[in-house]
Amino acid sequence: MTDPGSSASAPPAPTTLGELRDSGATFRPVKAEIRANLLARLGAGEPTLPGIVGFEDTVVPEVERALIAGHDLVLLGERGQGKTRLIRTLVGLLDEWTPVLPGSELNEHPLNPISVWAHRQIAEHGDATPVGWLHRSDRFGEKLATPDTSVGDLIGDVDPIKVAAGRTLGDPETVHYGLVPRTNRGIFSVNELPDLAERIQVALLNVLEERDIQIRGYRVRLPLDLLLVASANPEDYTNRGRIITPLKDRFGAEVRTHYPIELADEIRLLHQEAHTSWLGAQGDGHLGAPIIPEHLAEIVARFARLVRESNHVDQRSGVSARFAIAGLETIAASAVRRAAVAGETRPVARVVDLPSVVPASRGKVEFADAGADPDDERELEILEHLLRQATAQTFRARCAGLDLTGLQEHFTGGETVESGELVPAAALLGQLGTIPKLAELLGRLGVPEGEQSAEQAAAAVEFALEGLYLTRRLAKDTDGGRTVYGA
Repeated sequence: MTDPGSSASAPPAPTTLGELRDSGATFRPVKAEIRANLLARLGAGEPTLPGIVGFEDTVVPEVERALIAGHDLVLLGERGQGKTRLIRTLVGLLDEWTPVLPGSELNEHPLNPISVWAHRQIAEHGDATPVGWLHRSDRFGEKLATPDTSVGDLIGDVDPIKVAAGRTLGDPETVHYGLVPRTNRGIFSVNELPDLAERIQVALLNVLEERDIQIRGYRVRLPLDLLLVASANPEDYTNRGRIITPLKDRFGAEVRTHYPIELADEIRLLHQEAHTSWLGAQGDGHLGAPIIPEHLAEIVARFARLVRESNHVDQRSGVSARFAIAGLETIAASAVRRAAVAGETRPVARVVDLPSVVPASRGKVEFADAGADPDDERELEILEHLLRQATAQTFRARCAGLDLTGLQEHFTGGETVESGELVPAAALLGQLGTIPKLAELLGRLGVPEGEQSAEQAAAAVEFALEGLYLTRRLAKDTDGGRTVYGA
């Protein structure tokens, strides 16, 4: 998601209530504001939820329909499907700036005050009432549902200090507002909604339907203006799960999310979300940002998909997109480590970096038949097998029909080529001499002609050697961080 506050323009000019009225400004509820901005983007052919990958033809249209209808919505999906990211992207559909009464705990619009305090301010100052401007990035609130979440956290509670100051319990100004009222005129998100205790879920009923709140047995009439969005796991969001039926009934729309359907979307998501460029940032000596060849990103994407499909993995928990993202970042880190040891100036990831993904990602997978022993080596074997499968699939997809007999002939006399996680590109290429059809191999792997460095060539050749091994055309021996191809 692009941060809505990253390139904020200057706020509008009006600074008093009179100036605001003279400018022709009107009050518009949040849902009407979102609807108008959404329809404007649709009409202009612009992305409505930029940065959301793989949902363009499935989830996004459902969300758009819910927002146009003015519905509060709940996103249902397994972990790591981008629910929270999608919710935060909705902030971009708010107006960039909106007028507020400075000092209001409820972000009240000067033309639509709702609290006793706001009415008093306007009665006292009239058209001279100060007006401030709130950026859309400050109009979003969220709460991760936890067992210790209280009604006071979400809705509010009586402030004993204000009561001690002489105000009566029935005075609305004795209330210390919770997160939901403080997000008035914005978007509020409850993540993992079923994890809220049932009595806390009940507190949200009035917010969703009557748009008022109840605190300590008396009702505070506050016509809250907000869009409420929640996320949940489908397994928990059932009548037999941890969600009360009346609360389900209050949401206008339920939208099912999913993992990327197409391999290309999985790879796009990896490139978008993996934070690898900072590994070569200034301050890291002579190292540049690591390069992740396209074929390695494809292997990691295929690996994640194979793990999700494996019958050894608990399908109810899913395999998060963070599994693949962390894997790609680990590969980049392995390349940077090799470059630092070997003195290479531009780290390029290679097949030899792939094994580092398995131990790093093991904790992100819940196995269906996991034993009591947390050190069960069978889990590692399953992941290693699936990683080899992903590598073989990528080799077949990328190098089908490519003549690699010239590379194979290097080994006909019993020669070997040694590689490893700390073997530099020059040392690897020096063992092979002239490599037939190298330019064609690099082209198949998507390396542009102007970027065909020795490090890129080493990454391509090592991938070809691994592919020949996985298709049973070349022997291989591995011992720790040392790999030997050949007899």
